[in-house]
Amino acid sequence: MACKSFNQLEPDRFWRYVYPLDKDIYPHEERAFYSLACNHCEHPACVAACPVEAYTKREDGVVVHNPERCIGCKNCIRNCPYGAPRFNEETRKAEKCSMCYERLDIGMNPACVNACPVGALSIIDLDVDPVPDNAVQYPPGFPHMPQLNPGTRFILARQ
Repeated sequence: MACKSFNQLEPDRFWRYVYPLDKDIYPHEERAFYSLACNHCEHPACVAACPVEAYTKREDGVVVHNPERCIGCKNCIRNCPYGAPRFNEETRKAEKCSMCYERLDIGMNPACVNACPVGALSIIDLDVDPVPDNAVQYPPGFPHMPQLNPGTRFILARQ
């Protein structure tokens, strides 16, 4: 709800999804989930696929979509293996998580990080901050795309 409120999304629009982990992969977990939005890849497929340069990658790693430039061709949607860009039927344009870059610019966390009731989301600088030893870039079942180098890390439950 924090993302919807901050980004003024319609009730049927989501930029972050929560998926259950496959019980065949994690058979000892009764209930385990992972949360996924845009991975803000180092080499984003959406940026490369957009014919009108509606996507930019900021120096801090955030991949931003400019709806004013978007022509609704869906190339970004077809090329992102993580399903981050979504097509908005009302505007006839793509849209995706912006990591609340406006909030980052003033030293605040993204809305989802602040609102997560269990503290499952955080923002770290992968070049500076220590990454937990149980963090992985590609959890089981997640598309392995090293050429994109996704910026998201998943903290796996300790066994």
